[in-house]
Amino acid sequence: MKLSNLLVFALFIFTTSSVAESNYDKLFFNKTMRVDCFHTGSKTQEIFSIDQIYEESEWPGSKINLIDTLNYGEYLVKVFDVATNNLIFSRGYSTIFNEWQTTDEAAPGVFITYHETIRLPMPKQKIQFTINRRDKQMMFKEIYSVTIDPENPTIVNKKSRKYDFKVTQVMNNGPSDKKVDVLIIGDGYTKNDIEKFRKDVKKVNDHMFSVSPFKERKKDFNVWTVEVVSADSGIDKPDANVYKNNILGTTYNYFSSPRYILTEENKTLRDIAAAVPYDFINILVNDNRYGGGGIYNLYTTTYTIPDAADKDWQIDYVYVHEFGHSFGGLGDEYYSSQISYTDFYTKGVEPWEPNVTAQTKREKLKWKHLVDADTPIPTTWEKAEFDSLESLRQKLDRLAPDYYQKREPLIQQTQNILKSTKYAGKVGAFEGAGYISEGLFRPQADCRMFTLSLADFDAVCRASISKMIDFYSK
Repeated sequence: MKLSNLLVFALFIFTTSSVAESNYDKLFFNKTMRVDCFHTGSKTQEIFSIDQIYEESEWPGSKINLIDTLNYGEYLVKVFDVATNNLIFSRGYSTIFNEWQTTDEAAPGVFITYHETIRLPMPKQKIQFTINRRDKQMMFKEIYSVTIDPENPTIVNKKSRKYDFKVTQVMNNGPSDKKVDVLIIGDGYTKNDIEKFRKDVKKVNDHMFSVSPFKERKKDFNVWTVEVVSADSGIDKPDANVYKNNILGTTYNYFSSPRYILTEENKTLRDIAAAVPYDFINILVNDNRYGGGGIYNLYTTTYTIPDAADKDWQIDYVYVHEFGHSFGGLGDEYYSSQISYTDFYTKGVEPWEPNVTAQTKREKLKWKHLVDADTPIPTTWEKAEFDSLESLRQKLDRLAPDYYQKREPLIQQTQNILKSTKYAGKVGAFEGAGYISEGLFRPQADCRMFTLSLADFDAVCRASISKMIDFYSK
């Protein structure tokens, strides 16, 4: 490209960005509106109601990309300017509630309530705030709508809710509205554990930015910490009758899965997180049972004490894998591990996750541009042999003291299959993904979202993560 053309292109980008930011200034203050909701329902019903609306500090998200163009998440919040009826903000997300609906705990007539938060830039004028959910055909349908007047002092709470916890910026690469701001926060760390928290932060953060595409895009991130102090070390393990007094309320055994870690203390979490400009929250838990969790645009959890000295790498694996869910909108590509979901994906319907597909026709694959002409679709691999080894692994007691000793040779054999299969490293459609052995497909034989290993993200996952980084930083 000629120098004159480069200058014209650069001027176009600058002008476009300037116009977009000018539109932001017309519509929004440089503050954050936090909408706290109660989300109530059963297997087949759901109801939203507003708990409280808060004014918080600066808006950390992009001031240019206000409308969600990614099409990720089970839900989509859409905000309209009442005076013009123009769509001025939207964002996709998923919830604990929609996961709960796919478990055996949920049934018609059994109701549950979760506390949830949706954040948006503070509007200058009255807005129509709507929540939309995907139907069985993956189309968004409006299920809740309310008018919000930001100038009404009885609606918007401006009272400070600060906690006296130390805040540190671990990585500073520029203004929050032009970067992805990640908050790392701890639970189950006492005052005496804070130095360990700092070391845990360095460990997982260093690892994440050694993994593609994060390492190539490191300058597009800011990383913050809030040093939350709990009364007790560790977190709850209900299945072991262990309960701890910690501020964020993280717990193992969510949905009766021993290693799934979530918290329902959303209001406390958001009050503490408001100390920094954040886009995404990662929670480190000071406990020793392998586990974690990650939900798109909600938060991640990661354990930080290895079961054994030679399993320290698994913490790094979990941290980045779960961030793949929360940040990149990635689905789990594995299908043989024990889970609590019974109908997470609807048969015959294309999942919204960018790295899971029900398609078997080359021309309809969402990642078809990455598939070589000589790669068969579906893509052949030694699935039967892999499944037989996984079946043996699943019969092991995951909480038994000799679990890792018995599991290790099985893991090695499955890894050998993935590395030596004919189309290893190629993008195709490998059967087995999204907790389902047949009928769903993943892009490559192996990936950080598939096996418990330090495998790289596959090409489709890397592209999705890069797209998300662009959305928040450009």
